[in-house]
Amino acid sequence: MKTVISPSPQSAEKNAAILRNKRKARLTFKWKEYGVGYLFMLPWLIGFTVFMAFPISWSLYLSFNKVSLTGSGFKYQWIGLQNFKDALFKDNEYSVQMIGFFQQLLVMLPVIIIFSLLIAILLNQQFPGRFLFRAIFFLPVIFSTGQVLTELFKQGAGDVPFISQYGIDTFVTEHFSKSLADPIISFLGMIIIILWSSGVQILIFIAGFQTVSRSIYEAVRIDGASPWESFWKITLPSMVPFIALNLLYTAVDLFTFPLNPVMEQIRKNMFNMSTGYGYASALAWFYFLLITIVIAFILWFLSSANRSRRGQR
Repeated sequence: MKTVISPSPQSAEKNAAILRNKRKARLTFKWKEYGVGYLFMLPWLIGFTVFMAFPISWSLYLSFNKVSLTGSGFKYQWIGLQNFKDALFKDNEYSVQMIGFFQQLLVMLPVIIIFSLLIAILLNQQFPGRFLFRAIFFLPVIFSTGQVLTELFKQGAGDVPFISQYGIDTFVTEHFSKSLADPIISFLGMIIIILWSSGVQILIFIAGFQTVSRSIYEAVRIDGASPWESFWKITLPSMVPFIALNLLYTAVDLFTFPLNPVMEQIRKNMFNMSTGYGYASALAWFYFLLITIVIAFILWFLSSANRSRRGQR
């Protein structure tokens, strides 16, 4: 017959103290690891709380109301989910704009990422005047923002003249079906936007190249690997986290693009007397929900890429 030895009160207190010390050490470690990041985020959190928290909450409240402008001010009539139902089942123009924008997004995201990666590879090489060329590719980020970009497009700076001058659009229309020709012509017309939207991505990729040790390339070169093999087996796998980061940045940048047709549709309904601020707020919250889904998917991809990279190390 076995005898069970119960721990003494002193032993139990000692074990509890050890557990408390472990928890305290774990919390201290997490604070040291994440605390600096939170401190850098603190100015943004304060600014968001002071300047954005109330307007966002107010827009959510407006989305459940029919807002009309009267002689004495705004009049609010609670209608529940009616604005959201109208957006889903009655407003065909909004749904068409939304679908068209997301189709355009699916085309532009990979094109901008691939273009930025290729340009970053070229600008990462050693050649005279490299700094000047890097500055040239980054200049559109400084000049083509907000109202400046809108004004440039109104003046026709966003058009690509050679498409019509050399009959490229006619050639595409004659040799491809309409369902295929329209996306091709639309893509060619977005070349200027792609160039203007790639400066930050190029900079991020160049920074990513600096994280790869040159000794790795020297080792595989000694083993007889070609530059093509080095790219696929070393460069591209090392760039996966930076590709995910650029996907996130590019998606947010395109979602908030000044000439975004969905945002233009929201603005149009906001100043329309028959719809007003309430319906426009409902459209904006629908748009925000879709943006959140896309960003959540990209963040999941970024987290998976970081885990796989740590596993390789």
